[in-house]
Amino acid sequence: MEGREELASPIVATKVSPSAKKALLILNCILLSLGNCGGPLSMRLYFLHGGNRVWLSAFLETGGWPFILIVLLVLYFCRRCSTSPTSTTVVFMRPRLFFAAAVIGVLTGLDDFLYACGVSRLPVSTTSLIIASQLGFTAFFAFLLVKQKFTPYSINAVMLLTVGAAVLALHTSSDLPNGESRAEYLKGFFMTVAAAALYGLVLPMVEMTYNKAKQAITYTLVLEIQMVICLFATIVCTTGMIIDNDFKAIPREAKEYELGETKYYAVLCINAIFWQSFFLGAIGVVFCASSLLSGIIIAVLLPVTEVLAVVFYKEHFQAEKGIALVLSLWGFTSYFYGEYKVMKTKDIERESLHDRSVDLPQINYSSV
Repeated sequence: MEGREELASPIVATKVSPSAKKALLILNCILLSLGNCGGPLSMRLYFLHGGNRVWLSAFLETGGWPFILIVLLVLYFCRRCSTSPTSTTVVFMRPRLFFAAAVIGVLTGLDDFLYACGVSRLPVSTTSLIIASQLGFTAFFAFLLVKQKFTPYSINAVMLLTVGAAVLALHTSSDLPNGESRAEYLKGFFMTVAAAALYGLVLPMVEMTYNKAKQAITYTLVLEIQMVICLFATIVCTTGMIIDNDFKAIPREAKEYELGETKYYAVLCINAIFWQSFFLGAIGVVFCASSLLSGIIIAVLLPVTEVLAVVFYKEHFQAEKGIALVLSLWGFTSYFYGEYKVMKTKDIERESLHDRSVDLPQINYSSV
């Protein structure tokens, strides 16, 4: 009864026409593509021309959360226009879901810091390849938290991504940015691996939160969860900025920035916009299609980010990066093909159960 009451509640999303849903999917794919490629590049641009505030860069990854609030307000007024104003729900999120999102937000804030540390010390092409190992960590923590079953394809993907990261770690001497020591490079390398591992934990935690929400998951509710996650991640990064005296250093750093003070603030704003586009696009694709499609888009964009880093920042693309890229794409392909096979098997089993239920003889109780 409880499940039926949930489905009958006003939380259930308004039906969307196929054409509108297709247009929304295309829009979110564009947002995800822009954020996935532009986020790392704009963050690296900040560090390349004199920026050195790591907590500030971490803050910008989720600091654009007020934009989600604007979207939620638009959706609220749309609901008011389609239903009675007195019965329109303002906030769908319940306290237990808010608490879970807050915990995930704190972990996301720490992950933002680790990722910013890596980008500040490593070329974008190297960072992107290391972050590819996130898929292996996601599979491992999904097994622990949501009982995700391993398949030969997922095991193969984990091994390939691990080998790819090891190849990069063994060939650091030819990838050192100008003026950076090997120790600083290795520090950035391992902090990026830690960022991939932490985000690999965050994703299954989000899935577990959805599974235990005990309420219907709609696009509006997903946006509310994402806003709370970004809000608490921003609070963590703001605290780090206060401790590191970033707010006092920002005006001085802006005046000394190689591209000029105006472009300094423009780079910060563009950084925040790109990262928020990434988050909105990712959750939008999941809502309109599936998490599988969202992951495929991110995987497909990996070589695009590599090429853009080489073109715009003149980064070296040595043989070991090529090997790591091939291994990463091979790992992604193996993982998602395995997921496709599992989904296909479930669909066949579901259709088989449906056919058996239809074939059952109908009993005429009136003659009994």
